[in-house]
Amino acid sequence: MNHLTDVTDLTCPARPKLRSVVGAPRSVPARPLDLRVRAQRIQIDELIVDDPRQVLAHAGQAALNDPETAALLGHDPATPLSLPAAAALLCALYDTDALTAMGLRLARHTTRVSASNQQTEPVSLVLSTTPGQED
Repeated sequence: MNHLTDVTDLTCPARPKLRSVVGAPRSVPARPLDLRVRAQRIQIDELIVDDPRQVLAHAGQAALNDPETAALLGHDPATPLSLPAAAALLCALYDTDALTAMGLRLARHTTRVSASNQQTEPVSLVLSTTPGQED
């Protein structure tokens, strides 16, 4: 006697559906690659003296204001500055815009960049511009 006493609905599953534990793959934030790249940038400004008296006057004042830098460039307070020493002192202390107001003019600007990683030889790039040059 196989009578079923309990009637079970066979259309509904006996257990609830389990959700998948494995979700969509997460995007891992990209980590920067450390290639140990070394770069050296050298900027060279070639200047021309437009007004020697103005350059000497500004350099004399600069030597009084910053005697340590002047001494590093070979300036002796007992002797007057030569024009090349005066221009070098001003170039060491001021940027190109200030130098223009002090009687110096930019003739050419050159940037030299070398870069390498630990396994390769340096790669060099030289970019030179002259004021008023058509690009």
